[in-house]
Amino acid sequence: MIWFIALRAILHREALRFIGQRSRLIAALVRPLVWFFVFAAGFRAALGLSIIPPYQTYITYETYILPGLLGMICLFNGMQSALSLVYDREMGSMRLLLTAPLPRWWLLLCKLLAGTLVSVAQCLVFLAIAAAWGVRFPGWGWLTVLPALLATGLMLGALGLLLSSLIRQLENFAGVMNFVIFPMFFLSSALYPIWKMKEASPTLATLCHLNPFTQGVELIRFSLYLLPNPAAAGWVVLAALVFGAAAVWGYDPARGAQGRRA
Repeated sequence: MIWFIALRAILHREALRFIGQRSRLIAALVRPLVWFFVFAAGFRAALGLSIIPPYQTYITYETYILPGLLGMICLFNGMQSALSLVYDREMGSMRLLLTAPLPRWWLLLCKLLAGTLVSVAQCLVFLAIAAAWGVRFPGWGWLTVLPALLATGLMLGALGLLLSSLIRQLENFAGVMNFVIFPMFFLSSALYPIWKMKEASPTLATLCHLNPFTQGVELIRFSLYLLPNPAAAGWVVLAALVFGAAAVWGYDPARGAQGRRA
């Protein structure tokens, strides 16, 4: 029972932090909303497309980028959660958490799950705004997209957790995020289809395919329209396990001591 008590306490703390930081929700929504309302028109004009193959029956460009913007929310929130971990470590609260009489991987998983649930809540709010604006998707998509959002949020949160284990100072985190967020977002299928990227550069298209964020976006896109995508789901789960295992290894105090001695 102590494991679930720890999980409940960490979830409660993260919920209180999120409720107390209402500007965090607004900031998380402003960024994708700007892309949705402003940049969508420009990208549609630049691509010369109002309908994106192979989804020619129902996908307009605004509808096409919707899953990518949901992925953007998960990506930025994962990095924001990692930033809060670095801050907690500097303030000493992270040390108190990790010295609890529980396995370290469970404590980190609780932190990861708490941040992911915040991401999913922000995605649902954005999805409601998009639906009110006129974006149409199947009604069951509200349910089928939840596991995809949860898996993608866990993967990106685990990546942020890994970065937080490697970064020792809060001042260095912003620069590292720029080297992670923007390449992952722009080298993906979030804003434009990979086949369009392949016309410009096959090398960039290959990088898009190898990008785990692309797989997360495709998993969200297919799930939102009630379509299975086991390949994307497999890659997302695999990436989440790899990032999570590396983060647990990075937070091992013995490893940290070895790193300091080196």
